[in-house]
Amino acid sequence: TSGTARVLGQAPGSSASLARVGSLVESPAFYPYLSGRDNLRVVARYAGVDSARIAAALDQVELTGRAGDKFKTYSLGMKQRLGVAAALVKDPELLILDEPTNGLDPSGMADMRSLIRRLGQGERTVLLSSHLLGEVQQICDRAGVIASGKLVAEGTVQELRGEIGLLVRAEPIEQARQQIERILGAEHVHLLGGALRLDTDPDQAAAINRYLIEAGVEVSELRPQERSLEEVFLQLTEGGETS
Repeated sequence: TSGTARVLGQAPGSSASLARVGSLVESPAFYPYLSGRDNLRVVARYAGVDSARIAAALDQVELTGRAGDKFKTYSLGMKQRLGVAAALVKDPELLILDEPTNGLDPSGMADMRSLIRRLGQGERTVLLSSHLLGEVQQICDRAGVIASGKLVAEGTVQELRGEIGLLVRAEPIEQARQQIERILGAEHVHLLGGALRLDTDPDQAAAINRYLIEAGVEVSELRPQERSLEEVFLQLTEGGETS
């Protein structure tokens, strides 16, 4: 590998950059017999940060009401939020979250999504690393895809997902594909789990529907569809190691 990197204008890992960065790497580790607040006091002491920041950090992750309870009594979602609070104690300009929804139930994942969106408002940048691409799609403004150690795509989520196409469910599906390939070309017709995704303007839906019916194909569903971020990811990283 080669190249250089800068974090907030500073060398990565330097004291100048670390002072402005907060992070949560997967599952946080805290003292189980200390309260959430006391655990953050330990974090603040080692980070050289004024403990007055603790109250604000707890408030940001909505743990003020349970701050006096021992860490071992917290649910998994609360433990993750305390980990985020620890990262916020320094009031960082850059917040790095690695797989923050790991192991959470649907309710906990929804809470974490909402929290991350709030934290990304204003001047702070939130860098999210996740293999749950549905979460990335719902949370992030911009995304990057890394394959075999190289950044292969980067842009807004909308840019990466590309243009809106059409989704077609019909019987027999193979006949439907052959008919549509005649008018759009095979490169614009993709078979996805028993349905067809068409790379064409959604305004063509009525004409395609009429064409299929006239060919004796029964159309059960025909609607606009954008590619999911997962589809984009798989297309970009096919055949290589990914992250």
